[in-house]
Amino acid sequence: MRFSLIIPVYNRPDEIRSLLLSLEGQTYRNFEVIIVEDGSTIRSDELISAFGSFFDLRYFYQENAGQGFARNYGMDQACGDFFVILDSDVQLPPEYLSVLQAAIDSRELDAFGGPDRAAKEFSKLQKAMDFAMTSFWTTGGIRGKMKKRSNYQARGYNMGVSAEVYTKTGGFVDPNRGEDIEWSIRIKKAGFKLELVDEAYVFHQRKSDLRSFIRQSFSFGQNRINVSRYHPEAVQLVHLLPLGFLAFLFSIPLMSFLVPQLMFFQLGLFLAWSIGVFTGSYQSHRSIEVSLWSWVCSVSQLTAYGLGFLLEWKKKAFSS
Repeated sequence: MRFSLIIPVYNRPDEIRSLLLSLEGQTYRNFEVIIVEDGSTIRSDELISAFGSFFDLRYFYQENAGQGFARNYGMDQACGDFFVILDSDVQLPPEYLSVLQAAIDSRELDAFGGPDRAAKEFSKLQKAMDFAMTSFWTTGGIRGKMKKRSNYQARGYNMGVSAEVYTKTGGFVDPNRGEDIEWSIRIKKAGFKLELVDEAYVFHQRKSDLRSFIRQSFSFGQNRINVSRYHPEAVQLVHLLPLGFLAFLFSIPLMSFLVPQLMFFQLGLFLAWSIGVFTGSYQSHRSIEVSLWSWVCSVSQLTAYGLGFLLEWKKKAFSS
């Protein structure tokens, strides 16, 4: 099997360098790398050219069209049997492609999605962001820890499809608004087998500051509603939980005036949840500072997602 690794990049030469360095160490060597520069003003072509002697590498530049359409362009150029789609801010462990190839063959997969982790050298804040995006206390573990692997909806930072899947489904139909989730749903509706490959993880170097993380979480809430424009069933009970969390927080000061006894009960629930977040993070990272940041990121992620979800839902309701 020959893999084609499709990587869109936008103004991130340092990130793409780290990813390419991780590709040098892959134990599975039958792959090509296709980088699509999506209208960057800070280009990566000179940096990328230094890696051409280590593996089959091709570079393309296009006017900015959004990462979904940049990925489509890359897949149009690909020569492999299976296309692996990666974001520029990930790094791969050495066994990544070997593990993926074995899973595709043994499970007869047409498509896959993989989880993400924080590498040891990541900052404390980035480790906290990773916890907020993947823990039971925030997302219920749906981003890479599902019991039923066929329920997984692949994310664009670590997903892949066979060349046949791309030809028959046509790739991404949205540039950057939950386009990966939309395509995952459409792939399954077309009868292809897409599952989580939990052992094919990547190290995902998330946003470098809290403000960017909050903006991203807000957009994730908006994106879920956008996907529901294509697939109404895309919004399920689990996706309403951040909105419930947001309403819960805002109701606490209100209850202090209306029903003080209920307010104390709410504060107890919030304290119990906070302890769960703190201890869960500490068990993973053995760092009080990371655990404190995990609490900040968890509250931020849930409230921002809930607000984005609510505002986009209202926009959709009024436009229909």
